[in-house]
Amino acid sequence: MKSLFRDLSFSAISAGFIAVLVGFASAVAIVFQAAQAAGATHDMIVSWVWALGIGMGVGCLGLSWYYRRPIIIVWSTPGAALLATSLAGVSIEDAIGIFLFVALLTLITGISGWFDNLTKRIPMPLANAMLAGILLQFGLSIFSSFTLEPMLVGLMLLSYFIAKRVAPRFSILLVLVTGVLYALYTGMFDMSAIDVSAARPAWVSPTFDVSLLIGVGLPLFIVTMTSQNLPGMAVLKASGYTEQPISPIITTSGALNLVLAPFGGFSFNLAAITAAICTSEEAHIDPAKRYIAGISAGVFNIVAGLGATVVVSLFAAFPGALISTLAGLALLGTIGASIVSSVYDPKYRDAAVLTFLVTASGVAFFDISSAFWGLVMGMLTLLFSVKAKSDTQAKQQK
Repeated sequence: MKSLFRDLSFSAISAGFIAVLVGFASAVAIVFQAAQAAGATHDMIVSWVWALGIGMGVGCLGLSWYYRRPIIIVWSTPGAALLATSLAGVSIEDAIGIFLFVALLTLITGISGWFDNLTKRIPMPLANAMLAGILLQFGLSIFSSFTLEPMLVGLMLLSYFIAKRVAPRFSILLVLVTGVLYALYTGMFDMSAIDVSAARPAWVSPTFDVSLLIGVGLPLFIVTMTSQNLPGMAVLKASGYTEQPISPIITTSGALNLVLAPFGGFSFNLAAITAAICTSEEAHIDPAKRYIAGISAGVFNIVAGLGATVVVSLFAAFPGALISTLAGLALLGTIGASIVSSVYDPKYRDAAVLTFLVTASGVAFFDISSAFWGLVMGMLTLLFSVKAKSDTQAKQQK
């Protein structure tokens, strides 16, 4: 405790606060859409935010304190986007069953140390193509919302372009502020609807549907591992924490997921974008003291979880166009990066494009979502292209 107080700094504490604020402001709208797609009631949505806040808080605080490094645990934003497009018509009980299934896979992966081997079997270009296909609808929603509320969305887009030039780290936060101010000015946002009562977790007993576990659970697990944990580990290594073991972090994430899944904690993983706030020199000039930012993020996440009712009522009072535009802009960078990464290597390009198209199409067979079939199509394309190439080489040698 003495070293903790000695290492405290305003810059590290503020870095943790900014990371949590940016994380919630940029992605909580997607969590709402995922919960609503599963038919969650208002109380259940509050419970989801409570579970996510508590899980992220305990993960950040415990791991950062134990390892003395800024380890930031967050929910899977791409995972939430996948759920928002895949849970339509799925019962809330089946959704909780999916979360528990993913938690078990994550826990087993962490305990066994299979993470490296698992990710090597799924080419990153195909994983990125699947992610881009999943997120495409969120990007398109910006412009469908523009036709409904052109002034609101136009101002949010303008603020986004300006913020990306002058303060890129806070661009989504500034977009949120712009949208809220316009909504308040025009009467689109009703402050009287905000509920300041204490959050209460709501238990939902799970049911298990094999087709949903395969069609939604496996893609959620793959997306979380490849698009969240891998970049998160890369951020830690790029910041100088090269010796950080990954398996204990994944094990902790899986355990938190397992405990909090019945309350709506759909996934937990390493942060990448918000982690960079806490691992940078802005948090502290001394890398050995940046763990305070991780502990700070943990505390603020717990506060957000305990105040989930306020968070949910606040965002529920927002116009739908504001939420859709905010979610789309928050995912814009991820969509672009995923597309570029998926087609960068010519060897994987055809397979990646087919993965993207099948996933984005929304086609579903046997009640299994398009994300799974997109990955299957990509792997089959890759398999046949490799076989065809080897056959050609064999003929040339003869």
